[in-house]
Amino acid sequence: MTEQRHGRSQTASPTARRRTPSRQGPEGAARAARERLEGLISHPTEGVSGVRRADDGWCVLVDVLEVPRIPDTTSLLAVYEVQLDNEGELKEYRRVRRYRRGAADE
Repeated sequence: MTEQRHGRSQTASPTARRRTPSRQGPEGAARAARERLEGLISHPTEGVSGVRRADDGWCVLVDVLEVPRIPDTTSLLAVYEVQLDNEGELKEYRRVRRYRRGAADE
């Protein structure tokens, strides 16, 4: 009986898999934005630095490693603004900032 419960907890229900980012909240929007952006720009994402609800979806700020360097503190990162609709589909994206990893915010 324990094994059956363990197996169910790892598998998402069909309803959970179909949930849109608007129903999953900011976590779902952040995940969708990272996945969509990585597929388009072929650079790894580092994280999400902001999520806000927009009138017709979500606006997500995604941190991206654009130029890895050694030492790591000299790597170039960028912040992309990703706009998603309520279904989690990409509407638009744009790079809004580029910076060195070791640089402090202005």
